[in-house]
Amino acid sequence: MTGTPQGSLRLFRFAGIDLFFHWSWFLVAVYEIESRSKSYSSITWNVVEYLALFLIVMLHEFGHALACRQVGGTANRIVLWPLGGVAYVNPPQRPGATLWSIAAGPLVNVAFLVILSLLGTLNRSTGWADAIPNAHLFLRTLWLINLGLLIFNMLPIYPLDGGQILRSLLWFVLGRARSLMAATVIGFVGVAGLIALALWMQSVWFGILAAFILMNCWSGLKQARVLLRLAKLPRHEGFACPSCKTAPPIGAYWKCGKCGQPFDTFQRRAVCPNCAAQFPVTVCLDCRALNPMSRWIVPTAVPINELHQEQQ
Repeated sequence: MTGTPQGSLRLFRFAGIDLFFHWSWFLVAVYEIESRSKSYSSITWNVVEYLALFLIVMLHEFGHALACRQVGGTANRIVLWPLGGVAYVNPPQRPGATLWSIAAGPLVNVAFLVILSLLGTLNRSTGWADAIPNAHLFLRTLWLINLGLLIFNMLPIYPLDGGQILRSLLWFVLGRARSLMAATVIGFVGVAGLIALALWMQSVWFGILAAFILMNCWSGLKQARVLLRLAKLPRHEGFACPSCKTAPPIGAYWKCGKCGQPFDTFQRRAVCPNCAAQFPVTVCLDCRALNPMSRWIVPTAVPINELHQEQQ
């Protein structure tokens, strides 16, 4: 994992995953608690409500991270900020693995809806709703917030979970690069809708959210273009990435970290031709996984075309 995200504080580590939260959570918490201070008979309930929202967002992101780990990917950091959370996940570059890593987050919200619905039913049937009206309002508000988060997050707008789930489903049909291209184009349409909504509602939050999604759509579009070019390159026979099983491209696409000289690491067996520096691991340009050169070599008994998965 890289260093601490700028402006974020580390809370704890669970299952090898570090949880950070941005300092602006404090400002938003104070604003939200003060703005809803008249909803309950005591401001304590407002504090509890906001802490519950924090818990929901945190568990949603842990759903992503743990699911990614389950399918063999890497996930070691979660950052929570006022507009939601970000789980830094890198699942194996397969549509099924990516789909499960993304879908696990919204499934946490679905589980919360079931739990909160059962608690609400129990609250009414036992008469607690009348005896403790604050608790009844708390459960009802939390149910509505969780439902709202789930519905919004499932919109097919990249990089929201709905947009990434759509991209994973398209991946089965269109391939890795074209599915990302399609998802980002749909995302741009969604951004236009969010901007219009922000102007209509005069909402700063929707404006900030639209700007965030726009930047991610643009990054996704550039990545899709790179993947399309990468997919058309000729490939080395006799090698395959141990992680994604894709044969590496032929050409000087790796750069020596010591002298900066670009070279074809598979022609040189991970040794720079300029300064003779030897590299213990080689990065896959398709999935970005790092593996020793010895693991890239495909046994001659296994035809390379059985291991190479075309990603277009």
